[in-house]
Amino acid sequence: MLQKLQQAFALNLEEGLEQGGSVAVWQDGQEMALVCGGESRRGVAWQPHTLVPIYSATKPAAAACLLQALYDCCRGPELEVGDLWPSFPSPHLTVGQLLSHQGGFAALAEPAPIDDLGACRRAIEKSRPLWAPPQHGYHPQTFGPLVDILMLELTGQRVCDYWEERVRRPLGLEFYIGHVPESCYESVAELRTARMLGAMPRTPFYREYFDESSSVYRSFHSISGYGSAREMNTPAAWQCGSPAKGGVASARGLAMFYQALLGQLPQSPFADDVLEWMSTPQCSGMDLTLLEPTAFTCGAMCEPTSIFGEGGFGHAGAGGSLGLCCPATGLSFAYVMRGMELGNLPGKRVQRLLSCLR
Repeated sequence: MLQKLQQAFALNLEEGLEQGGSVAVWQDGQEMALVCGGESRRGVAWQPHTLVPIYSATKPAAAACLLQALYDCCRGPELEVGDLWPSFPSPHLTVGQLLSHQGGFAALAEPAPIDDLGACRRAIEKSRPLWAPPQHGYHPQTFGPLVDILMLELTGQRVCDYWEERVRRPLGLEFYIGHVPESCYESVAELRTARMLGAMPRTPFYREYFDESSSVYRSFHSISGYGSAREMNTPAAWQCGSPAKGGVASARGLAMFYQALLGQLPQSPFADDVLEWMSTPQCSGMDLTLLEPTAFTCGAMCEPTSIFGEGGFGHAGAGGSLGLCCPATGLSFAYVMRGMELGNLPGKRVQRLLSCLR
């Protein structure tokens, strides 16, 4: 496997699909392969411990924290949101439905800055759902404050603080949600904006994405801040702690998170029930935000996309990052990179790497 991954990674570099990045594969608590190459920033080689913002690949870690906190309170994803957050506009929506993007709160009644959780709460409470279960549509930005507010109501902590205290620090993960030490700043790779290779894709999603009156546009812009690669290349972004996109990780750190979720790491804080909740599909069909078929568990993506495999789950991040695992085989995979690409799901370079596992 290692040799195949090395060859695939080298081919991505040779074809210009890769500027710099890393891929890690773990199984049954052991690192099976770690490959890195290219540059983390101009003139600096990518190293095994190089960190980089992973955008939405953060979401499963945030969901796992909320689900574990529920488990600790002898509750589960069937709990109604209104039991924790009485002023939530759809009080009978369950936590599981919210985590699987069925709530319809992807686009808010008014914009709010990512750094102001109070403003995000007020905007959510003024909003009305755009759909109801069993329909679903990806919540790219609002997932963050929705999960953060529920965690605050349940534990008195934000997700980033719970993650640091209960997960990252005890396990020594190279995967931060906020709390990035200043000593690590020099190790954070510089993201590069996606290169335009030809014309913008003429798909229903991109037509809606560039229409400021559409719910798709508002789903990606209702929560403002840290939207561009330039903004993400700042300590302020690394410390924002957003459960939707605030993760900063190495490939090894992201793969190890999934090993912890699978119960393959000593002192893993996650109960077996959390893995069950995160691996069980909750909805499937046409995604009302991404405008293509998707499926979600409580906090993660799963089939029908060709990325995750039967029984697998994980999450893509903007630009191409990806973390996933397969409970049946005990395997986890993570890819992080510098050069961003267009598309909501990872493209050719990641598919090439994933083919090495088969």
